[in-house]
Amino acid sequence: MLVSLLRRYLGPHWKLLVGVLVFQLAQSLAALYLPTLNADIIDNGVAKGDTGYIVRIGGWMLLVTLAQVACSIVAVYFGARSAMGFGRDLRLAVFTRVGAFSEREVQVFGAPSLITRSTNDVQQIQMLVLMSCTMMVSAPITAVGGVILAVQQDGRLSWIIAVAVPVLLLCVGGVVSRMVPWFRRMQVRIDAVNRVLREQLTGIRVVRAFVREDVETRRFEKVNTDVMEAALNAGRWMTTMFPVVMLILNLSSVAVIWFGAFRVQDGMPVGALTAFLAYLAQILMSVMMATFMAVMVPRAAVSAGRIGEVLETEPSIAAPAHPVTELRERGTVELVDVGFRYPGAEQPVLMDVSLRAEAGQMLAIIGSTGAGKTTLVNLLPRLFDATSGSVRVDGVDVARLDPELLWSRIGLVPQKPYLFSGTVASNLRYGKPDAGEEELWRALEIAQAADFVREMDGGLDAPIAQGGTNVSGGQRQRLAIARALVKRPEIYVFDDSFSALDLATDARLRAALRREVDGATFVIVAQRVSTIIDADRIVVLDGGRVVGSGTHEELLAGNATYLEIVNSQLTAEETR
Repeated sequence: MLVSLLRRYLGPHWKLLVGVLVFQLAQSLAALYLPTLNADIIDNGVAKGDTGYIVRIGGWMLLVTLAQVACSIVAVYFGARSAMGFGRDLRLAVFTRVGAFSEREVQVFGAPSLITRSTNDVQQIQMLVLMSCTMMVSAPITAVGGVILAVQQDGRLSWIIAVAVPVLLLCVGGVVSRMVPWFRRMQVRIDAVNRVLREQLTGIRVVRAFVREDVETRRFEKVNTDVMEAALNAGRWMTTMFPVVMLILNLSSVAVIWFGAFRVQDGMPVGALTAFLAYLAQILMSVMMATFMAVMVPRAAVSAGRIGEVLETEPSIAAPAHPVTELRERGTVELVDVGFRYPGAEQPVLMDVSLRAEAGQMLAIIGSTGAGKTTLVNLLPRLFDATSGSVRVDGVDVARLDPELLWSRIGLVPQKPYLFSGTVASNLRYGKPDAGEEELWRALEIAQAADFVREMDGGLDAPIAQGGTNVSGGQRQRLAIARALVKRPEIYVFDDSFSALDLATDARLRAALRREVDGATFVIVAQRVSTIIDADRIVVLDGGRVVGSGTHEELLAGNATYLEIVNSQLTAEETR
């Protein structure tokens, strides 16, 4: 998977990679040339006492060194640009795929894991690319070139290289093979840290209300300690790697000096011995840089596998191959023998549900907790696909509609309204970016939110925190309703969207909707009977089935389930 991701997302940056290769080659050749020049100075300058020769060749060495530094800087710059571009493209690909997921896929992966994969995992591979461009490209060039030049200096000492390099590779391979499982565990445990942290931050009010700070602190300490233990175990193996490399390097250097002394007695120039020692150091240092990369590859491979799982997961809600892009009807909603079962569930949530709402009508859905109300309305904008039957909007099955066309027809206010960080205006314009201020204020008036927005510091430009945590639950609901109103869709879906409103505000809002939003279809899920009492049709759900349908008076007269719901809230006389 790692190779596949690198091939796919590094490909567009091939020009920069070519630049990395060219300049790393140049700086590696310059580095390999320096020991030869140094040997020349020793043998032909120092040994003969020729100061002019030393100055001349020394100046040439200085120029080569400056060229090496310049080429190295350019290569690192190109490598950094390639790595950052790769990370940007990969993060965008993960974000785009996650954005196409339905609720089902998000639940399978979990939001904390998806966040980790989009950030930490991408960063691991991005760092591998950066280190490869700065180290891995030059390492093989230096190693191969160093072997060739070392053999040229003295072939009889080359057996030291032939022994040192395989020993080094075997040691490093053993260490790396033991680090891989710990890196894999570490990424999984980082997911757990993100999950616990996300839960604690999201549910901070619940934690404080139940005085569970100590329990949550211990819970976080456990997952945090698990990450630390995995990192320590991986780090212990990592710390053995560099001492092993340095031990082999030092032993090899001692061997070169020891056996090289006998070669000098036999007539080998001292400069050649010095150059051989320098080339041996370059070779082993190149292998050491490769070992540093070997440390990063396993962790990047684990991260690549986790990212690959996301990119290879096809959304369960897929766009049709030949979508319907034109609709003849406007504002109609129909469910025909609809059933729905969550994956792995023993019992279906919905069974044989049939209902219809015409343009301009208000269809209300009521039932006990767990009756399937939210699941039903989530089928309309195709957040889930029905497992049986047909869900139709404007006369066409939603599975055949172009998703953009479907979502343009529906304005959804979810059960838990969510506001994005920004301003009141940016949230209201979420469904219609070009909406003017007059439209925004009109929507706020209908949603009974204009008064408190005017009182906020900045009005429409008042800041909204992530999730809308700086406004109350009722204000959050009204802003979410106003956001849907700005969009001006044909069909409004309110999933228990009036629960945080007091009865007076609820009544004013529903009256304003009836008066101001002409011709639109309203599908309202509610727990309070007072919210749906004036609906054109009320559908009663119980255990995932439709057990009653009609007006408030009709159901009150002949439906036991509805009557039970009414009596649990009001007396029959109060509802007439």
